[in-house]
Amino acid sequence: MSREVHNGPTDQTQARGEPYRGDPDGGEGPAEAPPQQLALDAWHRAKGGRMVPFAGYQMPVQYEGIIAEHLWVRESAGLFDVSHMGQLLIHGQGADSALETLLPGELRALPDMKLRYSLLLDEHGGIIDDLMATRRGDEFYVVVNGATKAGDIAELERRLPSGVLVDHMKEQALLALQGPRAAEVLEGIAPGVSGLTFMQGGAFRAVARPAWISRSGYTGEDGFEISIDAHGARELAEALVADERVRPIGLGARDSLRLEAGLPLYGHDIDRDTTPVMAGLQFAINKRRRAEGGFPGAERILAELANGPVQKRVGFAVDGRQPVREGARVLDGEGNEVGRITSGGHSPSLGRPIAMGYVAAHLAEPGTALKLESRAKLCDASVAPMPFVPHRYHRKGAPA
Repeated sequence: MSREVHNGPTDQTQARGEPYRGDPDGGEGPAEAPPQQLALDAWHRAKGGRMVPFAGYQMPVQYEGIIAEHLWVRESAGLFDVSHMGQLLIHGQGADSALETLLPGELRALPDMKLRYSLLLDEHGGIIDDLMATRRGDEFYVVVNGATKAGDIAELERRLPSGVLVDHMKEQALLALQGPRAAEVLEGIAPGVSGLTFMQGGAFRAVARPAWISRSGYTGEDGFEISIDAHGARELAEALVADERVRPIGLGARDSLRLEAGLPLYGHDIDRDTTPVMAGLQFAINKRRRAEGGFPGAERILAELANGPVQKRVGFAVDGRQPVREGARVLDGEGNEVGRITSGGHSPSLGRPIAMGYVAAHLAEPGTALKLESRAKLCDASVAPMPFVPHRYHRKGAPA
């Protein structure tokens, strides 16, 4: 499941070409090394991709326009290149128990070939990164965010015992096929994948090459993530877009899709200043871990589970037509600042602006009326349940 996405403007102005706003994982910051190229860089350009610097890479922000690409994913199938993400293999005796000292999730009892969303935590319970971990026998395949992968690898190597090793799978590309027609498309290229259910993975062959495929994604739609040797990525991408049901999709639509799905973006909606409970991610801490603790920041996190956090991540329905962006202040009826917007934009599916952010816990109930202040302008908003658009994951027992 890929969590890292573009967090620039997602309204119609950007679809017409408003400039990209910078790296979503920690701001624009000081000048860094020139962006690296993905294995599919030339392919994206040939398909009309508008390339922008993102997480240390040149990546396509859009092809035909963010709104059109967004709606295509909702109705058919879109192909995303998320090869900037960090693909790691963690192995060695007791890898599951060792990882549980860094993550709050249940890994020891995780069934083979099953995925689990989890969080790499610091000693205070702050979120260093969010990630996906898949058990593959005695080892774990872990996908982390692209802009944080170097720090994550260093953190894992420093904190895991010497017998547990971290291999960075640098030669693997990662493609995501998302949308209601993704399964029928991919079944023709990698036979058997339609038998997977949400949060399950397996080894397959695609375009005559080995591929690790999981039924997961970060758009709220049914879909798959495909790890394949970088040398085979172009052939796979060509095979997929040769199907009229598939179009290449950029980072802009990826962001608007995940926002509609109510999914947090690392570096904006979650970071070291937020805990899993504040972020509404307590589902990632199962019953045994809550009872036993033993993960970083457990004392603070367990206290928040028992008594509630000071702030909570919530969704906002925004009045009017003007999107409200990250950094906007959230005000109560008396004009007091009670929170901040962390993500916001135009919802192509709903045809109106939406946002998410943090508010004081006593104001987190859906329907609570608040005001948002952005660029010295006030607008009315109310706390709204998330997701804004229902998830359509293919869960066990659902029809194929």
